[in-house]
Amino acid sequence: MEDYQFNEHNKEEFPPAHTAEHLLNQVMIRLFGCERSYNAHIERKKSKMSFHLDHKPTRQEEKEIEREMLRLIAEDLPVTYEVVGRNNLPEGIDVNRLPSDVSDSIRLVRIGNYDVCPCIGKHVRSTEQIGRFEMLGTNWDEQERSFRVRFKIV
Repeated sequence: MEDYQFNEHNKEEFPPAHTAEHLLNQVMIRLFGCERSYNAHIERKKSKMSFHLDHKPTRQEEKEIEREMLRLIAEDLPVTYEVVGRNNLPEGIDVNRLPSDVSDSIRLVRIGNYDVCPCIGKHVRSTEQIGRFEMLGTNWDEQERSFRVRFKIV
């Protein structure tokens, strides 16, 4: 395998929660048509992610987020990696989220056929290794049109 030079990575993720972050981003995109989280704080004990949405999710929609996360984890989707050139990114990859000094080679993380995202962090090998996703609560900021999801991985 070739040795690729990626950008420096300055944090030590908890792989199950970090992989769940990828899944939750795609769940939110599919359920609400929003963009990936604009603010995420992912930790071993408790994590939170914020999304700009066009409406405050109903209790039913909140339950659907958790149900979908549990379904995807149980589906045991493989987590795989692919290295592509910066100028050969697949359609749908937002280059505005990459650092300005991004390396020529970009590592894409794929979770089955469900999500693909540039990332140099640590992940589990398949979604079943995430464990159980528990939604701890949510907050809605009407002025910012921001929805925060708090969760933990057990």
